[in-house]
Amino acid sequence: MAGSASAADGELLAAAKAGHSAEVSRLIAAGTDLNARDAQGQTPLLLAVAGNHVAVAKALLAAGADLNAQAANRDTPWLLAGASGRSEIIAAMLPLKPDLSIRNRYGGNALIPACERAHVETVRLLLTSGIDLDHVNDLGWTCLLEIVILGDGGPRHQEVAKLVLDAGANPNLADKDGVTPLAHARQRGQRAVAALIEKAGGR
Repeated sequence: MAGSASAADGELLAAAKAGHSAEVSRLIAAGTDLNARDAQGQTPLLLAVAGNHVAVAKALLAAGADLNAQAANRDTPWLLAGASGRSEIIAAMLPLKPDLSIRNRYGGNALIPACERAHVETVRLLLTSGIDLDHVNDLGWTCLLEIVILGDGGPRHQEVAKLVLDAGANPNLADKDGVTPLAHARQRGQRAVAALIEKAGGR
């Protein structure tokens, strides 16, 4: 029995990674472990998120897969969905109340990399979750600092900056060296982003 369970687990992991929704549904119905793990600690749901296999992810979530299961690299399905801009999957996860206290390998939450990569719709959804807008990661950066320091100042980064500022992000939380988001924006010639920060009370 143990060998058969292990084989089914492997089949589910492979089907989720490949995005084979019919096979995933069959294995779910057969009672396969929804939270089986591969050698890297990745679950079927995490693999579905990585491949942006929306139907597979939704089927796994509906069946009760753990959206907070952390892999060896500290990714969870929720954290990876935020970082990768998987808006449809994030929307399916929101009613399941993800654990917002789990951190990625940089000590960040789902919002920080979503902002850095300017995943506009994902950021919009994340802001409805009660996520900490002012969380500081291990680099000493908030989501707003990452928008400026790692962004390009273009329209999408302007949009996510406006979203988090309108949601109440503190415009004056400085980095480890005491440099504020506004100062970083000015140094980088990101005039539109700087204007948004100033409008929100940034100094």
